[in-house]
Amino acid sequence: LKTPPVFNAGRGPQTMPLRPAYSYRQDPAVPDFPDDKPVIVFDGYCALCSGWASFVLRHDTRKHYRLLAAQSPLGVALYAHYGLKSSGDYDSNILIADGMAWIKSEGSIRMAEGLGFPWRLAGAFRLLPLGMRDALYGVVARNRLKWFGRRDSCYLPPAEFRHRFLA
Repeated sequence: LKTPPVFNAGRGPQTMPLRPAYSYRQDPAVPDFPDDKPVIVFDGYCALCSGWASFVLRHDTRKHYRLLAAQSPLGVALYAHYGLKSSGDYDSNILIADGMAWIKSEGSIRMAEGLGFPWRLAGAFRLLPLGMRDALYGVVARNRLKWFGRRDSCYLPPAEFRHRFLA
């Protein structure tokens, strides 16, 4: 089933069919979670993805983000809610901000922008067409485990950052 791109917040087309803001609150399969701050859902076994989580924790000096491993019950439920693969191959991080889900290149750009300067300069990648950005994202996503490796266990944050994790 192909859904045409949906425009969101004046930022251009999304690559996934979007659900209404905060739609997960009405989904009985999604456990309640605090969503007053943006949430980054990432593959906790992927070395690149967990490296990104560590990077966010180190550079998010305003404590803007909460994080969540995709392998947690909440992470699995959110992937299913948004119609993304959750069979152990999490090929996109999810950014949930203001109740909306952002994936692939747009999600990554928004994550970087949320870290403030100089990381917000990642917004310049929007000069590239969305199809090209997502194609590049897809190449990295498909090869991330081969190129960067797989962790033996799911990422656990250092003690000083555990309060920023939802599960």
